Amino acid sequence: MDRLKVNENQVAAVTETVSSAYVPPLQLTEGQPPPIAANGGLSYMSFDRDGDAGTAAAMEAALIQIAEGEGQAVTDMLDNAPPGPIETKWGVGFRDYAECLEYIRANNIEAPEGGLALPLHYTIREQPSYSIVSSNALWRDPAREAEAKALRKDEQDNRRRCLYFPQVMRDARRMEEYHPGLSPNSPECMDKLGVSLAHCESKCENFYDAAEVERVFYPEMEKLLLAFSPDATDALVYNHDVFDKDYEGDRTEDQDNKNPGVNARYANVVHNDLNDNSGRVRCRELLTKNLRNFGREQHYTEEQADAKMSRRFMSINLAKPMETVRQNPFVLCAWPSFADQPYITNYRIYDDRVGETTRFTHRPDHEWYWFPEQKPTEVSMLKCYDSVTDGSVSRWSFHTACIDPTAPDDAPCRKNVVVRSYVFF
Repeated sequence: MDRLKVNENQVAAVTETVSSAYVPPLQLTEGQPPPIAANGGLSYMSFDRDGDAGTAAAMEAALIQIAEGEGQAVTDMLDNAPPGPIETKWGVGFRDYAECLEYIRANNIEAPEGGLALPLHYTIREQPSYSIVSSNALWRDPAREAEAKALRKDEQDNRRRCLYFPQVMRDARRMEEYHPGLSPNSPECMDKLGVSLAHCESKCENFYDAAEVERVFYPEMEKLLLAFSPDATDALVYNHDVFDKDYEGDRTEDQDNKNPGVNARYANVVHNDLNDNSGRVRCRELLTKNLRNFGREQHYTEEQADAKMSRRFMSINLAKPMETVRQNPFVLCAWPSFADQPYITNYRIYDDRVGETTRFTHRPDHEWYWFPEQKPTEVSMLKCYDSVTDGSVSRWSFHTACIDPTAPDDAPCRKNVVVRSYVFF
């Protein structure tokens, strides 16, 4: 069945009874295949029940999917496969990083100067997935213990439904060698590839102090974004994360006090933070509700927000190291190399919203970039969403953390801050 075909009567009935729910139009890029998603790609906002933003419907769908057993079959296939490489329709994959690295070396897979050949972690499951966030009330409800157990196991298994594939990094500072005339420090690079590099001499002294990051670093990044894109009229940095595996202080996340905590884990599966739906939903809920907004408060009416979003806007993540990166680098994939590839939606179920992120299956010709030994004054930028759909610009990039096999064994893990933003034109 065509993934974009939805039961029109069901959707009409839902939207008729919940007229206040914001249902974003699914705005695919011209020429792009439909996503691998639930409900034909329609946002779960369409299934709002009494103002729950579709969270009940998403939770129900997650449990039905588990019961159907397709995910378990993938897990069993990987568990029962003999040791060594696993043949897939995307190429040879490996359950173990070291096995994949050995394959790269045995087959003399080389990278260009400044580049790196290494294993990257991709999903091999071409089905939408569900993740129940840690703040969801489900985890604290004794009456739903059995559901919580099933959902927790499925999410753990979902991380196992990935394989390492050989991939080649290019040095993003050498961008003009691969794309003549295209500087990595230019808005043209962001428009074409969805990745760029900027310079920042930050006055923020303590990136573990969330209040100082909001007070000092957020305005610096907003100023940087407006200077980087001269046609932009407004930039909003709305939250941030800190990554430091070796941090020994308090890591506690406190959303109410705008403190994201300190992450000990680096997201090492190929993904993007937004998609056709969530790029719009996240923007509108920031403008009209300040939902999980750590930055400047926004006071737009729904009509004003719609008017602002009727023009071009995009979401950009900016990552700045606190010290030179030696291990666990942040790597980015350029848009043209996957523009014709369907993304796979991952639904993140909160109590009051259903976020949508994306994952991708492997292709050997994915155009990956990294910044070797990225300095504290270098800010890597990747596009997570662009409202322009005619194919004239990149819609997004995707990214992951990885292990640099050429780094010394005692190389410290990456310490950096990542801010998320919207830029309006």
